[in-house]
Amino acid sequence: MSTYKVIIIDDEPPARNVIKHFLQSHEDFELVGEAENGFDGLKLIQSLQPDLIFLDIQMPKLTGFELLELIDEPPVIIFSTAYDQYALKAFELHAADYLLKPFNRKRFDDGLAKALSLMSSPKPAMPTESLVQEYLQTPTHRVVVKDGSKINIIPADDIIRIAAQDDYSELITAKGKHLKKQTMKHLEQVLDPKKFARVHRSSIVQVSQIAKIDKYGKETHLAQLKNGDEVVVSASGYSKLKELLGW
Repeated sequence: MSTYKVIIIDDEPPARNVIKHFLQSHEDFELVGEAENGFDGLKLIQSLQPDLIFLDIQMPKLTGFELLELIDEPPVIIFSTAYDQYALKAFELHAADYLLKPFNRKRFDDGLAKALSLMSSPKPAMPTESLVQEYLQTPTHRVVVKDGSKINIIPADDIIRIAAQDDYSELITAKGKHLKKQTMKHLEQVLDPKKFARVHRSSIVQVSQIAKIDKYGKETHLAQLKNGDEVVVSASGYSKLKELLGW
């Protein structure tokens, strides 16, 4: 009989031990790895290609949701956390289950049965972006970007502007540029709307980085940023800026 590969990502050893103990009575699931933070968890996912992840949300270094942002095709997820405020849309987002700590064996078995049902039948991909948008602290104070094997955590205040690049968004900071596989719409929604404005369909700017704005066309303007970059501002983008700047 084939088995499903499982990894546990949780920063609390007792929590991992509970899952390991409950998992022993399920022969069709094999624990192949565990990690105590999102960085190590990402490495495990990439190397072991698990079928199921037990994932905590609040962890040091990298949260569970930030970890999911870095995975192109997440496996089946069972969230395991002590915080019930994250549970609201877990089922809608095609996570198998949401286990609120502390949970008993029956609750664990129910969650595993749901995971087995998902793994045994075709399922829609987990809409990671929607999940992060729903649960990640909003406005977010940082953006996580994977550059090859390196993970960069960029403070939101360091972002000068963001430019659309096909299926990616390019984050421009004083120290360099970073490509993130995420839409402009999502970044617009999670960044602080008092600090960042979508001034054009292809541009988001940090308002404090604008040095001046000049008329550019019949319905457009040109924003000169403090680093010397120039960004076209649409009519609707200009209206947002006027409101934010109190003009």
